[in-house]
Amino acid sequence: MDTILNFIRAFIVGGALCVVAQILIDKTKLTPARILVGYVVAGVILGALGLYKPLIDFAGGGATVPLTGFGYLISKGVRSAVDRDGLIGIFTGGLTATAGGITAALFFGLLASFIFKSKPKNKQ
Repeated sequence: MDTILNFIRAFIVGGALCVVAQILIDKTKLTPARILVGYVVAGVILGALGLYKPLIDFAGGGATVPLTGFGYLISKGVRSAVDRDGLIGIFTGGLTATAGGITAALFFGLLASFIFKSKPKNKQ
């Protein structure tokens, strides 16, 4: 029963983040790229203030998979690198903490480029 509740919490929180993004796309003139950047920045700010960790504890993957989770991971990596390495940690912490996800994205993007053929986008 605990596992089912974890899935439900993850679905609700992750879905709520997606609903907010969809409303921003539909009701504002913000581009999807600006919304995505806003989500990452919001994750960094909430992570730096210590407000995102309780959400992760509550929702698990529902809070870590969206882009706000990526922002949180950056802030967490910077914080631990600054504690460990001093001022240089500001520059190295975010990349060190997110290296696994970035590497996976590059690898699977490369794999997809071998499998699928790209086509030019039709301009209207």
